[in-house]
Amino acid sequence: MDKLIKSLWSEQVQKDLALTNSQALGKVGVLLGGKSGEREISLMSGQGVLEALQSKGVNAHAFDTGEKTVAELVAQKFDRVFIALHGRYGEDGTMQGTLEQLGIPYTGSGVLASALAIDKQATKRLWAGFNLATPKFVMLSKDSQWDEVAKYLGLPIIVKPAREGSSLGLSKVTSVAELPAAYELAAKLDRDVMAEQCIIGEELTCPIVGDGIHARALPVIRIVAPDSNYDYHNKYFSDDTRYLCPTGLDLQLEETVQALALDAYRALGCKGWGRADVMIDNKTNQPYLLEMNTAPGMTGHSLVPMAAKAAGVDYADLVMWLLSKAGLHS
Repeated sequence: MDKLIKSLWSEQVQKDLALTNSQALGKVGVLLGGKSGEREISLMSGQGVLEALQSKGVNAHAFDTGEKTVAELVAQKFDRVFIALHGRYGEDGTMQGTLEQLGIPYTGSGVLASALAIDKQATKRLWAGFNLATPKFVMLSKDSQWDEVAKYLGLPIIVKPAREGSSLGLSKVTSVAELPAAYELAAKLDRDVMAEQCIIGEELTCPIVGDGIHARALPVIRIVAPDSNYDYHNKYFSDDTRYLCPTGLDLQLEETVQALALDAYRALGCKGWGRADVMIDNKTNQPYLLEMNTAPGMTGHSLVPMAAKAAGVDYADLVMWLLSKAGLHS
């Protein structure tokens, strides 16, 4: 990212925060935990967000949607909420719809963009309609013709649930014989299972902040995981995974990735913030979109805070800024 663009966003954040009175934000709920397979990570994200808001003098309170009811949410009389939920029932439009009904402003994307982005099949079909590069895929069933799947996608193949994050239920298949077991593993988490062309090369992520034409791409991060396996453990608990920002890649390639991430974000209609995951084909240097996260992680290993820091905005200011942009979208 150009240094001027970095400084412009950092300056805008500081200007916005100078006009933000922590008391005027009212009573704030940090929605965390939830019921998805990513509950453990959401609790970590939410705790970080909660501590950041409280350090800024915000009247912030944790609210675990996995343990408390909508009636209890209403009873709290929150003036706005920060969504630190990941996966289903928090990042998929369901919570956003509830908050729209209740009239409680919230961080991040609205109902439709959230529902689209969590569904990898819907996301990829929409991106294809905008001519945005994404790996080939097919949807699987227990009756799939495994030889045909392998012939179409080539080996290796990535098999994953269509509506899970954090690499839950994901397998990298190197032979046709491994496909049925990979399907069964993913099918335990989701009725819809996707087989995707495996792009061999650099793994990148690009956070986006803002809305519409005013959205901006933050610095790109290159992920170097042990044995190129960026799984659940290596994402959140391993100190062996390396995150490079700056990436050390060609500047023009980084700018291409940022432009692609912005196009992907806008195509889905995302708002507030998000994070596009991208693979670079090591033979062609072509970037391919994998997925869009509309409620990215905010843990000590998370990537949006890392990119924001590289752009001149620390964790607490990032959280405050995102909260200040909370709204209703219907």
